Amino acid sequence: MRSNFLSLAVVLAGALSVTACDTRAEPSPSGASCAGRPSGTDTELERDGVRITGFDGGSGGCVLFELTHTEAGPHTYTVTFDILSEAGRVLYNTEGTVQDVAPGRTVPGRVSLSGSMAGPGDASRVRIAKVRSVPADETPSPGGPCPDSGVRVYADDANAAMGLRVVSVRLENCGTRPYSLHGYPDVRLFDEDHEPVDGVRVLRDGASVAGGTGADGPALPLVLKPGEGAWAGLVWRNTVEAGAAVDVPYVRVRAKSGADPVTLVPELDLGTTGKLGVGPWKKEEE
Repeated sequence: MRSNFLSLAVVLAGALSVTACDTRAEPSPSGASCAGRPSGTDTELERDGVRITGFDGGSGGCVLFELTHTEAGPHTYTVTFDILSEAGRVLYNTEGTVQDVAPGRTVPGRVSLSGSMAGPGDASRVRIAKVRSVPADETPSPGGPCPDSGVRVYADDANAAMGLRVVSVRLENCGTRPYSLHGYPDVRLFDEDHEPVDGVRVLRDGASVAGGTGADGPALPLVLKPGEGAWAGLVWRNTVEAGAAVDVPYVRVRAKSGADPVTLVPELDLGTTGKLGVGPWKKEEE
């Protein structure tokens, strides 16, 4: 059983009216189209190298899009789409992932909308909510083939209560040899443009932000047998006071010194607090 470190009594208010669903982007077959042309402003239909080319908001409908990659090296993209009512209210959102897009390439994508995603009212419009990309060789791996490193590293969704946020960084030894850990994951923060974020203190021990999350205590040496896992907590508050709020979409993590980096996308909404607590590696409970 995974470590349970935060009991939630309150969820984010914004999530109450929006149903989120992750859907892998499907390659768009030649000549395929959705039933209707997308409607909306240019900023709704085109953003950060992604352009919506077709939309059918009915049950079993879809979103068609094109993605152009201009950065160096292959990247994996995740595109979030908001499905809107005619009045512009968000009914739900969905995500499409396109893997290993080579530099300079424009590739098509298709996200199917299942009947279970039908929201209140008629879905008549679509917009691009956000676009995220990570280097293909730094993509988190919660499943699939074991990486060459012999370990999977990925993040859970954020738990939230009364402005406190906690994300678990998960590590699984999927290789054939024991894997040793001692201390804290190395954490670096990057903004939407993949530039380092300045002015945020990364503090060892989650209790430096809030107690009772489980992301605290001494850093003990661990040896993970094949199939065993560990976790470390990222803890922050989204309090906003004087000054500009800081949002950090990307967190590059190394499990230990010399380990291959993995770029997570936990969407840290740090507010004006200017700090992030990082807990020590702890072995997953059986």
